[in-house]
Amino acid sequence: MRYVWIVLLALSLSTGVYGQKSAAVRQLEQQRKEALADIEETNKLLRETAQTAKTSLNRLNLLSKQIFSRKKVISLLNQELDEIEKDLLRIQGQLRTLKRELGDKQTNYGKSMRGLYKRHSSQDKLLFILSAESFSQSMRRMRYLREYADWQKRQANDILEKQAEISRKQAEMEKARAGKRALLGTRQEESRKLEGEEASQKEEVQSLNKKQKSLKADLQKKRRQAEVLDRQIEKQIAEEIARAEAEAKAARERAERAERERVERERRMREKAVAKGDPAPPKAKEEPIREERVADTKGGYAMTKAEKQLSDNFANNRGRLPYPVAGRHTIVATFGEQQHQELKYVRTSNSGIDIQTSPGADARAVFNGEVTRVFVVPGYNNSVIVRHGNYLTVYSNLSQVYVKAGDRVSTRQAIGRIYSDPEDGNSTVLHFQLWKEKTKLNPQPWLE
Repeated sequence: MRYVWIVLLALSLSTGVYGQKSAAVRQLEQQRKEALADIEETNKLLRETAQTAKTSLNRLNLLSKQIFSRKKVISLLNQELDEIEKDLLRIQGQLRTLKRELGDKQTNYGKSMRGLYKRHSSQDKLLFILSAESFSQSMRRMRYLREYADWQKRQANDILEKQAEISRKQAEMEKARAGKRALLGTRQEESRKLEGEEASQKEEVQSLNKKQKSLKADLQKKRRQAEVLDRQIEKQIAEEIARAEAEAKAARERAERAERERVERERRMREKAVAKGDPAPPKAKEEPIREERVADTKGGYAMTKAEKQLSDNFANNRGRLPYPVAGRHTIVATFGEQQHQELKYVRTSNSGIDIQTSPGADARAVFNGEVTRVFVVPGYNNSVIVRHGNYLTVYSNLSQVYVKAGDRVSTRQAIGRIYSDPEDGNSTVLHFQLWKEKTKLNPQPWLE
C-alpha cells in the first residue's frame, strides 16, 4: 500500500511540474504575449484602413510595424525553444542520476536481503545475541540488529521514493517535449504569417513607388505644416517664459520697494521720537513677501512652488505616464529624423510621435496640468498645449476641443476628439509632443 500511495503522489505532482515552467520560459512567454497583443492591435487598425487607404504611407508604416512585431515574436519563440531544450537536457541529466542512484540502492538492498535468507533469521538472531560474552555485549548486538532492520526499511522506502521521482521526472520531460512540439508548430505558423505580411509590404512599396512624385509633394507639404506647428509652440513657450519672468521681476521689485518704504518709515519714526525725547519705537513688523517665481535654468520658465512640485512629480513619473489616447492604438511615426526603411527617397522629421487609433477616440491628458493655449494649424486641425511646471505636452489633430486656456486638467481627462480623415479611410492619428522648457523630448520613453 505504501508503494501504491507514493506512486500515486508522484503522478499527481507530475501533472503540474512542467506547468510551472522555468522562470526564463515564463518571462519569454509573457513578452511573446505582449508582442502578439501589439500585432492584434495593428491588425485591427490595418483592417479599418484597408479599403480606402490601401496605398498610403500610413498603411505602409503599419505593415512595417506589424512585420517588426512578428519578427520579435519569432525571435522570442526561438529563445523559448532554446530554454526548453536546456530544460530537457537538465531533466535528462537528473533522470540518469536518479536511475544510477536507484540501481545502487536496489543492489545494496538485494545483497542485504540475500544475506538474511542465507541465515534462518529468528534463530540466527537469537543465537547471535545469546552467544555474547557479556550482558553489555548482548545489548550492543540487540541495538545493532535494530539499527540494521531500520536501515533495511529506509533502503526500501528510498527505493520507492526514487522510483516515484523517476516517474515524476519522466512526466516532466514528456510535458517539456509536448511544449516544444507546440512551440515548433506556433513558430511555423508565425513564419507563414510573416511571409504574407512581407508580400503585402512589397505590394505597398511598389504601389507607392509608382506615385513617388505625388508622395514627395505630400511629404513636403506635411513638413511645412509641421514647421508651422513647431513655430506656434515655440512662440507660446517664449511668451509664457517672458510672462513668468515679468511676474517674477515685478514681484522682486515690489518686495524691494516695500523693504525700502519700511526702512524709511522706521527712520522717520526714530527721528520724531528723538526730537520729542521719547524712547525709540519698536521695529515695525515686516510685511509678508509675495511668492517669488524661480526658474530651474537660466532663461527658463520661472515657476511658483506649486508649479515646481508639479514639474518634479511629472519628471518622477517618467516611463509611467499613460498614453494620450484611450483604447487600442499603435505608433505609426516615431520621434526625430527617420530614413524610411522601404522607401529610400522618403526621409521624415518628427517633433513628437504619431499615434493611430480608432475613429471616435479622444485625446487625453497624460498628467495633471493647466491648459495654456488652444490654437489651429492647417494640417493639424486643433492643438492643445498643457503645462506641467516646466514641462509641456501638445495634443494636435483634434476635430473637437473640450477645454479652454486656463482650465486645470487631470491625468487621463479627455481634452478633445481626434480627427478622422475621410480621404484616408477615416484614419485617426493623434500627433503628440513633449517639451521641457524650449527643448523637444522623445515622448516614447515617458509613456507606460
